[in-house]
Amino acid sequence: MKINVIFLSLLSAVASVSAHGVIAEVIFPNPNGSGTTTRKVPLPGQGGANNSPIRSVSSQDPNYGTDNPAITCGPDSKAGTQVAEVAPGAEMSFVWKDASGGPWPHNIGPIITYMASCGNQNCNEINDPADLKWFKTEQLGRKRNSPNWFQDDIKNGDPSTATIPKNLAPGNYMIRHEIIALHIATTIRKAEFYPGCVAVRVTGSGTGVPKASDLVSFPGAYKDNDPGIFTPNIFDANVEYEFPGPEIADLAPANGGANARSLATTGGANANLEERSNQDGDALKPRRFSRIMKRLLNAEQRSSGSAEPKPIEKRSTTPPSTDKGSDTIMVPRRYSRIMKRLVDDLAKNGQLPPL
Repeated sequence: MKINVIFLSLLSAVASVSAHGVIAEVIFPNPNGSGTTTRKVPLPGQGGANNSPIRSVSSQDPNYGTDNPAITCGPDSKAGTQVAEVAPGAEMSFVWKDASGGPWPHNIGPIITYMASCGNQNCNEINDPADLKWFKTEQLGRKRNSPNWFQDDIKNGDPSTATIPKNLAPGNYMIRHEIIALHIATTIRKAEFYPGCVAVRVTGSGTGVPKASDLVSFPGAYKDNDPGIFTPNIFDANVEYEFPGPEIADLAPANGGANARSLATTGGANANLEERSNQDGDALKPRRFSRIMKRLLNAEQRSSGSAEPKPIEKRSTTPPSTDKGSDTIMVPRRYSRIMKRLVDDLAKNGQLPPL
């Protein structure tokens, strides 16, 4: 197994020595519902005016090291002349190509999307996007019941996509859409970062804003030894992949109403491989939910000396629901926090065995 992993790592490295890539096009639905708009950015080395909302970059090459300034929006990124106007809930498509216009070459690693408010300033007027504070909106890893990554679809010619959160407050935002290629990340500081940034203006009447605890900086959000950045077991599909960076932002209405929610679904043999923003309910994946409950029941059985674990009563006016079309159990945020607190307290008191 170890020899196979080394071979796969070397094969991936050799196959991608000269082939990398950038966001070449962005496609977004018009807010009035009348079709879509496509905007293209000059590829590295092409020159010409950048009449697009995509920040141009000087190189298609990978960016190594989480302290690299290019990790924000790409090397020497410069704003285009346009801003894309999009509605909440709009799905944006990002077309990835290499500098010659050829296909994206990689297929291992996550696709992660962040957004940042530019305040009252149009985002195509931002000189240094490293000054912005970013919140995560979605992330994609391996596919459900498959060892393949969503990045593999991009290699096969499909665009990647990201959805504007449905309850996001209107305003000026920068989208940071990145691919992290992990085919040689079995060595530290060999994760390849390919970020691209797009200036947008979100319309609508949403009130969702990120909490201060959801905001991160680039560079700064990642460390070279983070589990999702340094990945010695990346070729083992049975090893759970852990996304780097913060959790998906829980957008809270600016008027202090009920929090927005995020949806997580499982993928392949791994938990927490796909997450997209959603406003329906907190999610506990079935495997994690059952493991937490089993630990609680076992702890209760030991403390009571009972041969059979006592059932755990819960008082609820809103029963948990199941999101149809997925294997995700939707659980009200209050109960998931209570369960987590109980588990933490039992663990601190030495009453909880390891999984």
